[in-house]
Amino acid sequence: MAPLVILAGSLVASTGIKLYRSFKKPEILADELVTQETSDHMPSVELVVTDVDEKVALDRDFKIISATLGVAVVGALFVPALSVLSGLGIAYVSIPFYQKAYQSLKKGKVDIFVVDSIAIPAMFLSGFYFVSTLACWTYCLAQQLVYKTKDHSKKQLISVFSDLPSSVWVLKDGIEIEQSIENLESGDIVVVNAGETIAVDGTVVDGMAAVDQHVLTGESQPAEKVIGDRAFASTIVLSGKIHIQVELSGQTTVAAQIAELLNNTAERKLGVQTRGERMADKAALPTLALSAIAMPLVGVSGALAVLSSFIGSDIRIFAPISTLNFLKIASEKGILIKDGRALEKLSQVDTVVFDKTGTLTQEQPHVGQIYVFNGYHENEVLSYAATAEYKQTHPIAKAILQAAKQRDLDLTQVDNASYEMGYGIKVHVGEDIICVGSLRFMELENIKLSEEIYSILNNAKERGHSLVLVGLNGRLTGAIELRATIRPEVKSLVENLHARKLTTYIISGDNENPTQQLAKEIGIDNYFAEVLPEDKASLIEKLQSEGKTVCFIGDGINDSIALKTADVSVSLASASSIAKDTAQILLMSGNLTNLEQLFELSFELDSNLNVSLMATVVPGLVIVSGVFFLHTGVVSAVILNNCGLFAGVSNSMLPLVKHQKIEAKT
Repeated sequence: MAPLVILAGSLVASTGIKLYRSFKKPEILADELVTQETSDHMPSVELVVTDVDEKVALDRDFKIISATLGVAVVGALFVPALSVLSGLGIAYVSIPFYQKAYQSLKKGKVDIFVVDSIAIPAMFLSGFYFVSTLACWTYCLAQQLVYKTKDHSKKQLISVFSDLPSSVWVLKDGIEIEQSIENLESGDIVVVNAGETIAVDGTVVDGMAAVDQHVLTGESQPAEKVIGDRAFASTIVLSGKIHIQVELSGQTTVAAQIAELLNNTAERKLGVQTRGERMADKAALPTLALSAIAMPLVGVSGALAVLSSFIGSDIRIFAPISTLNFLKIASEKGILIKDGRALEKLSQVDTVVFDKTGTLTQEQPHVGQIYVFNGYHENEVLSYAATAEYKQTHPIAKAILQAAKQRDLDLTQVDNASYEMGYGIKVHVGEDIICVGSLRFMELENIKLSEEIYSILNNAKERGHSLVLVGLNGRLTGAIELRATIRPEVKSLVENLHARKLTTYIISGDNENPTQQLAKEIGIDNYFAEVLPEDKASLIEKLQSEGKTVCFIGDGINDSIALKTADVSVSLASASSIAKDTAQILLMSGNLTNLEQLFELSFELDSNLNVSLMATVVPGLVIVSGVFFLHTGVVSAVILNNCGLFAGVSNSMLPLVKHQKIEAKT
């Protein structure tokens, strides 16, 4: 007996304590990544707040039971009287699962806590002091590791106001005065310039501007805002200057209402059992039944052996260890996983839904066809537009300047520039006047337009493209078509997803034609077009009601509820703050290149957990078979259980070891 006690006691205890210490590191690494990303890109992310009382209690229990295990070893080898003292430590740390067993029985449920509450005191009272102490120590180790993978999403504070300025410029008696956003009142006039974020919901009462509101509405093209139009908080003025009469501010804005809906859906993510708990619970009732059968047939030792077989229960240790290892591997690959269960769930996903704008497409469009009029050539039209947009920084200007650079066009220096912002730009180059902007801008500048340009404009709109018109000295020279830029990695990504037998969807607020064309171009199976922001989550729920397990990938404020509704949610580091807050997984590269790796890691985790499950189920089955056919007892059960424990832990550590070897070679 002594060699077995030394082997099981010293090796298991020392290995377990090392594991406990080492598995603090991946969680710290994840916290550091979140902290760094918060400071650089995600000012609104609130880190998961640790339940201090629970953590202190778990740490205390683990130290007490580790010391108790040492006492049990000494008692078994040298001073038998000490073994009885181990009962004090067992009784103290067993209180939580006695409470949980009581709660389970009140609900009419027999789970692993019920088995533990019977097996451990029964072994102790039968004189198996060391065995009962070791079983209790294993339980505490499991609780420590499982704690690290719990989702504390209820404690995350989602703040939609992180991207909003803390102060705004308010027009009073013709003078712009800086004022705190908290002091705004309905009816105040807020002044918003190019490049600034709109902080309120209201009506434009003066000026004109191009506003990027895709994070809120899903529209891919900038919206032109003039007197009488509605403007919304969290949208950005790309060009122009507008005065907005405040209607809603703070918690009453549309963006804030989305955040409120988001908080209302948070509960559906809580209370989900880990895979290990489910496996262990399924084996609980059969274990009790077999133990009862063994009592009259093979005696107390055999019955205790069946109870201590704990078929499937060690997966409570293996699952969090594997998950933590894969979280660490993922973080080193630029994938931040905020909820470990999301990585596990991803292997069960059969449907991937992409938001279109900002996810499948880039913020900056690209120049497509250039239409020419009145005898001008394409390069002339592009050169005029690039000259006018030379000092602008919004996505449309960047697209035009990039196209001019690709054609090696020489841009004329602007001698006397006067920018009339809103629908477009007017610049003076020597004796010439260049106008670049929308159809309405050309009409305001009295530039003659033919019926052809209206037809071209309608056709472009049907295809989901936009037109920038270019005029010179009162004549229309041409029109530049701007098309959404598909992320370069998307096509190969979709092929990879299809190779995994996954169904793909697009959800878009754009018209049906451009959405359909995009789906066809990149090979996506299905699409939903002209979807309102509030309907995205409903579509996800519809797919789930059809029995699908859905992964949703989005980046905007309008995606937040859909992200929370999906079984697995993924966003980009370049996404809106609320999307990054909400998503369970963030691709830190800011694009979709790591999505293939994410799915690969998920399938590897699933495979690893299946092997670990065998490492805990097989020894348990051998123990039960040995009791009934070979009349083995509780000591043999301890040996086999610990063999399975070491095999499972080794398997759980294997992915990290392989990854470190690969990293060392590269």
